[in-house]
Amino acid sequence: QVQFVESGGGLVQPGGSLRLSCAASGFTLRDYSIGWFRQAPGKERERISCARRSDGGASYVDSVKGRFSVSRDRAKNTVFLQMNSLKPEDTAVYFCAARRAGLCDNALQSYYYWGQGTQVTVSS
Repeated sequence: QVQFVESGGGLVQPGGSLRLSCAASGFTLRDYSIGWFRQAPGKERERISCARRSDGGASYVDSVKGRFSVSRDRAKNTVFLQMNSLKPEDTAVYFCAARRAGLCDNALQSYYYWGQGTQVTVSS
């Protein structure tokens, strides 16, 4: 059975940190590029990061660059999004998604598997 289970969201004060996890079962994450998306209320889902299969590198949108970082634990078949220096504008539901390709894409339908989403709220 294929599962992609997210965890790690919550309420944090501005300037705080959270680490999101997505644990895969039934498929091997090393075969996929992993996109991290977020969706704020009333807004479209946007891709904020990509962990590329092609070269093992990562990319980030400008709004999170220098604050967020992605990583993989191959032994645990899990990917992580470390979020530091969080801001109120980071408040959103966050999703991980797996795309069987060397690179990520903004087309949501190009991703095979999605995590269930986890709420991140940044507020004092």
